[in-house]
Amino acid sequence: MKFLAISGSLRAASHNSALLRAMARLAPAGVSVTLYRGLGDLPLFNPDIEASDPAAVADLRTQIVAADALLIASPEYAHGITGVMKNALDWMVGCEAFVLKPVALLNASPRAVHAHASLTEIVTMMSARIVDAASVTVPILGSHLGEDEIVRHPDISAVLQSALHALRAAVLATRLERQ
Repeated sequence: MKFLAISGSLRAASHNSALLRAMARLAPAGVSVTLYRGLGDLPLFNPDIEASDPAAVADLRTQIVAADALLIASPEYAHGITGVMKNALDWMVGCEAFVLKPVALLNASPRAVHAHASLTEIVTMMSARIVDAASVTVPILGSHLGEDEIVRHPDISAVLQSALHALRAAVLATRLERQ
């Protein structure tokens, strides 16, 4: 089972990216989590060039379609998701990559309520299936926890593993529905 993780931050020291990398390390047997690294390569969304299918956009779409589920984490900037995250999602609106795709929305800061609400609205409009049991907020911002510390933290790692199991269960349920 393949999960694609998308961080809405381009920062090297991103808490959201560290959270997603930690989840990759905590994934249960039979589940692989791959962090998408091309967010900064996407051109700005422009309907005039959408039909030309820019290579970076085609690559993102291919990776989303190939994934059984998505893990999305975005920091909050000015009461919303980051521009790069919104840009990536805008590129995917015109295709069916998100339709019925199980999605876990992750939040590295309990204060980032506006970004989480915005992300929920956008992916719901794109017809994704948000898996509530897999969508968690973990208090990483301000904790000085890096990827290694997140993995070793007993409470946080237990929450993340539970979220991964819930997302896995949602994928299996989706497969049964399609049969």
